[in-house]
Amino acid sequence: MIVVGIDEAGYGPLLGPLVVSATAFNVPPERANDNLWSVLSDGVCNEPSRHETRLPIADSKILFKRKKGIETLERTALVMLKAAGRSPETLRDLTKILAPEKLEQLSQHPWYAHYDCAIPSATSSADIATRANAVKRCMSAQQVSIRGIFCEVVAEADYNRRIKITRNKATLLLQAGLRLIQKIQARVGTPMIVHVDRQGGRAKYREALMTFFEGQSLRVNSETPTCSAYTLGEGDRSWTIDFTTKGESSHLPIALASVFSKYLRELYMGAVNAYFGSRVDDLTPTAGYYTDAMRFLADIAPAVQREKIDKSLLVRSR
Repeated sequence: MIVVGIDEAGYGPLLGPLVVSATAFNVPPERANDNLWSVLSDGVCNEPSRHETRLPIADSKILFKRKKGIETLERTALVMLKAAGRSPETLRDLTKILAPEKLEQLSQHPWYAHYDCAIPSATSSADIATRANAVKRCMSAQQVSIRGIFCEVVAEADYNRRIKITRNKATLLLQAGLRLIQKIQARVGTPMIVHVDRQGGRAKYREALMTFFEGQSLRVNSETPTCSAYTLGEGDRSWTIDFTTKGESSHLPIALASVFSKYLRELYMGAVNAYFGSRVDDLTPTAGYYTDAMRFLADIAPAVQREKIDKSLLVRSR
């Protein structure tokens, strides 16, 4: 059985990409509804600690504290990639693995077009390899494996184009997640269980699901303030999906998806800061959130004007 988790990073900011990620695990059918933190408790945990030797897999807000740096977040992302058999050495390598079809769109932005950076940047390849071996042994013992990790990097120009069509960023986010599900279905098929972290107060997803998965039957299992669940398809080709509030606390695959989304977004924000930092003296980097983004935009305004940068490439419309 394939168990999938989907989460985002960068939904709120004014600058930088929105990243939506999906992680897919192969799990024995009889354990598909079990808590994967419990199943894999010999090798992973859900909270980082100085004295904890297991790999922390948790919401990116727990693993990443800006003042402490990217080390914990990066380690978890790259260890799980290594456990899946992939070892990127640069941001471009990482994007080719997780979102290869997005490289062309990213190249439309001057700050992404020629930027690359070495990874890991805050931990060592040797440490990643050692920890990945431990995680692989743990997963193997429980007959669990990583089936794939997939990302949608929605760069600023693409974001603004999609907003013009949808006029709603919640719809934009939902569609990005559903595109990832289509990609996973095309690669690994069904049956599968999909867990999505729910954003905002939306509780009804029937119409969106029927649009994206046209021709598949749909049954509403529940639509409550905390969880909306559906079954699509028939017989041995049926699959289930739920949209759950605070899903990153309930489902390991969602938590891991949040890690990859945040890690990719932070690396691409590094590109934004590097590009303008080379053009504006003593520029303070930004994380892209509204108040500081406005400060950053004021600081870089002369460079934007001098280089005739189209603001639709730089600033999100909403």
